[in-house]
Amino acid sequence: MTDAVALTGCLIKMSVEPGAPARYTLRAGDERLDLNARLGQPLRLTWTGAIACTHCGRATKKSFGQGHCYPCFKKLAQCDSCIMKPEQCHYFQGTCREPAWGETHCFRPHVVYLANASGLKVGITRDTQVPTRWLDQGAVQALPILEVDTRQQSGFVEVLFKDEVSDRTNWRAMLKGEATELDLPGERDRLLERLAPGLLELRERFGHDAIREVDAAPWAFEYPVLEHPTKVVSHNFDKQPEVAGTLLGIKGQYLILDSGVINLRKFTGYEIRVEA
Repeated sequence: MTDAVALTGCLIKMSVEPGAPARYTLRAGDERLDLNARLGQPLRLTWTGAIACTHCGRATKKSFGQGHCYPCFKKLAQCDSCIMKPEQCHYFQGTCREPAWGETHCFRPHVVYLANASGLKVGITRDTQVPTRWLDQGAVQALPILEVDTRQQSGFVEVLFKDEVSDRTNWRAMLKGEATELDLPGERDRLLERLAPGLLELRERFGHDAIREVDAAPWAFEYPVLEHPTKVVSHNFDKQPEVAGTLLGIKGQYLILDSGVINLRKFTGYEIRVEA
């Protein structure tokens, strides 16, 4: 039996490292808790009622954009709508909220990938976020298929692929463990052939070397899950400040308890008291 612990701090998204299974650490302010070691044991999370902006640290009554106060949500480039829809990047129009931030984060190589968390999906991520992005989504398989020079270009490629494959994960199916194994290299070849005319147009626009095919092996992931839920009941600190139960698993950014599931990333900045 692991020794009991109690800690308090503002939530940051769980850190996760690939492994067999992946290893998760709960982060609350400066406090850390090895969640894999708590599998099968009681866990209680209680929201104190406080929320702090993850950027400026000020107290806020409501969290915007996963952990920001409203002023930061309105002024930070990382909170702009083009982060979710990179093809709408407006840097070259001179209206980027933070040009220096954009140059650092958006004007660097991005990967277009196929993944399987609840079925086939297409996605994009910075090259530095491989494989963390896939683990955060609860993917059991992933395959990089293209590398591009900028985030905006990755957005245009993703829009092209969305005519053929979803860009969303069914989080309930992901938590239930319903994803069946896919032939990702086969899907890659099929999609690249079908979308070749559209990719050619993008290469003619941005340069043939700007969008490059990636010859990579598929990734596979395992998660620390003792038991998948058959029915997904979701906890919400805004409606229920105390969440407790036996920890049955961790997948994506979700804790799976025998009482229900909770997406900790959704509550970034919430001050939580953790008892385990």
